[in-house]
Amino acid sequence: MRAQPIKIAILAMGGEGGGVLADWIVEMGESNGYLAQTTSVPGVAQRTGATIYYVELYPEAQAEADGGRPVLALMPLPGDVDVVLASELMEAGRAVQRGLVTRDRTTLIASTHRVYSIAEKSALGDGRVDSSELLKHAERAAQRFIRFDMAQAAEASGSVISAVLFGALAGAGVLPFGRAQFEATIERGGVGVKPSLRAFGAAFARAQGALEPEAAAVPEAPAPQPRHPAVRALVERVQRDFPASVQHFLLEGVRRLIDYQDLDYAGLYLDRMAVVAALPGDDEARLLRETARHLALWMSYEDTARVAALKTRSSRFDRVRGEARVQDGQVLAINEYMHPRLQEICETLPAGIGRWLMDSRLPRRVVEHFTQKGRVVQTSSLHGYLMLRTVAACKRWRRSTLRYAEENRRIEEWLARIAETAPHHPALAVEVAQCQRLVKGYSDTHERGLRNYDTVMAAVQRAGGVIAPATLRELRDAALADEHGHKLQAALLRHALA
Repeated sequence: MRAQPIKIAILAMGGEGGGVLADWIVEMGESNGYLAQTTSVPGVAQRTGATIYYVELYPEAQAEADGGRPVLALMPLPGDVDVVLASELMEAGRAVQRGLVTRDRTTLIASTHRVYSIAEKSALGDGRVDSSELLKHAERAAQRFIRFDMAQAAEASGSVISAVLFGALAGAGVLPFGRAQFEATIERGGVGVKPSLRAFGAAFARAQGALEPEAAAVPEAPAPQPRHPAVRALVERVQRDFPASVQHFLLEGVRRLIDYQDLDYAGLYLDRMAVVAALPGDDEARLLRETARHLALWMSYEDTARVAALKTRSSRFDRVRGEARVQDGQVLAINEYMHPRLQEICETLPAGIGRWLMDSRLPRRVVEHFTQKGRVVQTSSLHGYLMLRTVAACKRWRRSTLRYAEENRRIEEWLARIAETAPHHPALAVEVAQCQRLVKGYSDTHERGLRNYDTVMAAVQRAGGVIAPATLRELRDAALADEHGHKLQAALLRHALA
């Protein structure tokens, strides 16, 4: 049987060093008596573009014995790959789906962290792929599966994920090279050698199953108590008046709403939850828990002040700098593409003025003329930052705005429907509470979600309160599955609720 080259496929996203990893493997092979070839097939289907790098290694001595140079392939073929390296769990799943990972020969080395795809992020509901299912499929497909959170390992080492993958490849022992030859390859690269070697060493140990010594058990410290008396009073109210099983959700809701508005607004949240807690038929506190989650989300709806506040937070600038890997001496510029519509402007104004502007003719046309093109605001500049901070400061008048009046009316109607349903059908009341999932985002996204929510609630009204919980759940899932509403309409017709 003729000798076969060693076949290695690398699946990585743009900016993760997949090309560097492929070059390391090629350079290591050529320095140790192997002929090597690398190719890459870029993709633009998700995130910054996933790329397949493909490397083949063939012993130079074997090539001379064969009487010529081997013909090496330009791309991986299903069922014919020895090693697959994936920089992220979804990429491992893609490799399995493409048939590059086979039970009889393939060693799969993958990071278990997730970078969500555009399809997952843009889904109306929870569009995330189940990571546990991806891991199970990969485990079944591969001859050997080495995985751990390589992004975290790279961050801990001050390096990049390509160095971690290289270390895991060495630790797997599937290539005819020793650890010293791998490390010499990194050293010859001459760039970021020390952090790369740290990341390499940690990954090498993980791949070989070396366990870090267990840390001594440290007793859990008590949760810090709020210093502000009014905040402490809210926390004590939660701990005193509500079941322990829902206190985590309620405390998170209080924290979120203090950040969103103020202490009084968080107090209103607890007032509303106290009414729900008094409803009968909620022995397992499921209704209380679901309402606590969704009410906090609805009360912190995304208006212009909220969006401006989120875009100018120091934590956001830190996150962007980290994702862009900004080095000392480099300048980061962040451009925000903003296109406020007339409706959003009216909703930011006091309710009476907002309604007047929305219903006017000439004033409305003037505002639409000046806002139709949108603009780019550079929040990394002083002028752009101060402009958005001024918009964010408008939150102090939020409870007098048209948007607040509309959202508050919808929230009260939703809570009233829950209270009306709970005594007779607790399970249906839970499904009604979860319908808040349809209302999210801002601008067009919020309008579509609100339209679907109104459609579903109208169907519940027409059913006269006798709709089955499973039916309402089906309508909600249909609304979340299709932004155009086609699946929702089909579900309504199927249940004679259109």
